[in-house]
Amino acid sequence: MDVDAKYRQASLYVGDLAPDVTENMLFMKFSTVGTVLSIRICRDLATRCSLGYAYVNFLNVGDAQKALDTMNFDVMQGKPIRLMWSQRDAYLRKSGIGNVFIKNLDKSIDNKTLYEHFSVFGKILSSKVMYDDQGSMGYAFVHYQSQAAADRAIDEMNGKLLKDFRIFVGPFKNRRDREAELQNKANEFTNIYIKNFGDDVDDEKLREFFSHYGKIVSVKVMTDSSGKSKGFGFVSFDTHEAAKRAVDIVNGRELFGQPVFVGRAQKKAERQAELKQLFEQRRQETVWRFRGLKIYVKNLDDSIDEEKLRRAFSPFGSVIRAKIMQEQGRSRGFGLICFSSPEEAARAMAEMNGRMLGSQTINIALAQRA
Repeated sequence: MDVDAKYRQASLYVGDLAPDVTENMLFMKFSTVGTVLSIRICRDLATRCSLGYAYVNFLNVGDAQKALDTMNFDVMQGKPIRLMWSQRDAYLRKSGIGNVFIKNLDKSIDNKTLYEHFSVFGKILSSKVMYDDQGSMGYAFVHYQSQAAADRAIDEMNGKLLKDFRIFVGPFKNRRDREAELQNKANEFTNIYIKNFGDDVDDEKLREFFSHYGKIVSVKVMTDSSGKSKGFGFVSFDTHEAAKRAVDIVNGRELFGQPVFVGRAQKKAERQAELKQLFEQRRQETVWRFRGLKIYVKNLDDSIDEEKLRRAFSPFGSVIRAKIMQEQGRSRGFGLICFSSPEEAARAMAEMNGRMLGSQTINIALAQRA
C-alpha cells in the first residue's frame, strides 16, 4: 500500500462543530490518542467562518479507530461532535449500498442515541439526525459498511417503538429514485380530488356524476361537524384510465352550478415533495440566471457603507444590488454587488480589483454558487 493511501485510510471527518472550535483545539484533543499529521476546518471562502466540519488525519489507522471508538459525541464548546471515517469515494457515498433511511423519530432522539440503537447491526460509517432551527426534523440516515448490516437494521427496526414512536426504517432512495417514484405515482393514479362544488353536494350526487367516466370504488364528500359539505371530496376509480378521463374532461368545467377543480389526489408527503422539487428547480434557475452577475468585494474599511459601495461600482454598469455584510450593526469587511449583466461584472472586476476604496486596497472575486 502506498503512503498516501495509508494516510487516507487514517482520516476522520469531524462534524457538528461549534463555530468557535479551532484547529488547535482539535489538535490538542485528538493528539491524546495518537500522532496527528494534519487538521483542516472547512471554511466559507468569502467570510472564512467555519462550516461546522473538519478533517483529522492520523499517522496510524489504529489511532484513528481509537478516536472514533472513544471520542464520538464528546462535547466541545457546548456541542457534541460527530465522528466518522472520511469517505471521499463519491460512488460509495451515493450508490445507496448500506444506506438506511429512518423517519417518525421522537424529537428527543439525537445523534448519539441513534448511533447506540443502530450500531448493534453492524459497523456504521456515518449516521446523522437531521435538524433545522426548531430542532430535530424527525428523520435520519445511517450508512453501514455492508448491505447485510443495513438489511438486518431494516428487518429488526422497521415498525418498532422508539421512545413511544413507531419508526419507519427502509432503504435510502436518492433524489432521482424518489422523483421517479413520484412520477410513476402520477402516471398510475386512480384517486381524484374535487373541490369548489356547492355545499348541497353529497356522496350520492358526486357518485352519480362521476360514474359516467368509469367504475367507481368509493366516494367521499368531506363534511364539518354538523354534517355540512366543505365543498371538496374524493373519488376512487378502479382503473387509472377512468381516473385520468375524469380529470381531463371535468377539470375547469361547471359542476352543480360552478366551475370545479379536478386533479390527482395526493398525500401530504407527496404534495410537500413536489413543492420542494419545484422550489429547488426555481432556485437552480435563479442561480443560473444570476451566474456571473455577482462579485464579492473584500477588505472594505469601516467607512464604506452600501451607498458608497454602489457609487464606486456604478460606473461599470447597472448595479441591481449592493450589500455589505454586517454583524451587530458593524461591517464585516466584505460585501456583494449584483450587476445586470456578466459583462458589467467582469468589467468591474478588471478595473477595481486591487484599487483603493476608502483607506484600504480592495480584493474582488466572482461570487460562485453550486
